[in-house]
Amino acid sequence: MNETTSSTDTGVDLILQPAMQGMRQLLNGDPEIVRGVVVDYVFPASLALLAVFIGYLVAKYFARIISGPICKRVDETLGRFIGRVIFYGVLLSVVASVLNIVGFKMGGVATILAAAGFAIGLAFQGTLSNFAAGVLLLVFRPFKVGDMINAAGMFGKVNEIDLFTTTLDTVDNRRIIIPNSSIAGGTIENISFHDHRRVEVLVGVAYSASLDATRDALTQAALRLDSKTIQGEDRGYQVILASMADSSVQWKVRVWAASTDFFAVNEQLTQAIKENLDAAGITIPFPQMDVHLHRVDGASEATPPLRTRPRLSVIARGSRDDVEMQR
Repeated sequence: MNETTSSTDTGVDLILQPAMQGMRQLLNGDPEIVRGVVVDYVFPASLALLAVFIGYLVAKYFARIISGPICKRVDETLGRFIGRVIFYGVLLSVVASVLNIVGFKMGGVATILAAAGFAIGLAFQGTLSNFAAGVLLLVFRPFKVGDMINAAGMFGKVNEIDLFTTTLDTVDNRRIIIPNSSIAGGTIENISFHDHRRVEVLVGVAYSASLDATRDALTQAALRLDSKTIQGEDRGYQVILASMADSSVQWKVRVWAASTDFFAVNEQLTQAIKENLDAAGITIPFPQMDVHLHRVDGASEATPPLRTRPRLSVIARGSRDDVEMQR
C-alpha cells in the first residue's frame, strides 16, 4: 500500500514540479521566464487582438463606402443589405486569418461548426425561415424603406427591413415588428408603389331624383377638385351610374390623384358630393323603420295593459318590400 502511494505521489510530482518551478521563477522575476511568456503568449495575443480591431475598422469602412452610393442612387434597402454582407464577410475573413496565423487549426473548427450548425438549424427552424424570407425580400424587393404597405394584416410605412424582421410605423405612430416569414408567406399590398391612385366614392340617391340632374351635380363635385386631378389617358374623373339598389340608385364618382394626396382628395371629394347634392335638392336616402302597434280585435278599452297582445307591424321606408311581424 505504501509503495502504491509513493508511486502515485512520484507521478504527480513529475507533472506539478516543473509547473510550480516555472511559476516560482516567474514570480521571482526571472528574466528568461518573463521574456518567454511575453514572446510566446503576450506579444502574439496582442498582435492578434490588434489585427482583429483593424479588421473591424476596415470592414466598417468598406461597408460604408460601398453601401453609401447604393443607398443614394439605387435603393436604401438594398444598400443596407449589401453593407451588412460586406461587413460580416470581411470581419469573419480577418478573424479566420488571425486564428490560422497563431496556429489554430481551422479544419477541426469547420467540422465543429458544421455539426453545431446542423443542430442549431433543427432547433431554430422558425428563425431560419425568417432569415430565408428576409433574404428573398431584400433580393426581390417587393417593397422598400419608406413605402406604405399592407402585409401580414398590418398597414404602415416601412421603417427597416432586417434579415429576420420587418419594422413598420403605423399612421397613428405605432411601431410594428413583423417576422419576415409572415410577410413572405402572404399577400403583400404595396400602396405607394405607383405615383397615381384612383379615389372612388360611392353614393346612393333617391329613385325620385332625375338622372340628368344627379349626373350634373356629381360632375360639378368632381370638377371642384380639378387642381388635384391627374389628367391624361385613362386618368381624369368619371361619373358612373352603377346599379339600382333596394332603396337607392347607386353612383360612383372616380378621381385620379397623386398617391401622396389620396386621403385628402377622398375627404374633399366626399364633401363636394354632399354639398352639391344638397344644393340640387337631391335626397340621399337612408334606412328607416316605422313601428305600428294595433290592439287585438275584440279587446275592450277596459282591458288591462298587461293582458293585451298587440300586433307589431314593421314597415321599412325606402324599400319596395314591407315586412309585417305579428306576435
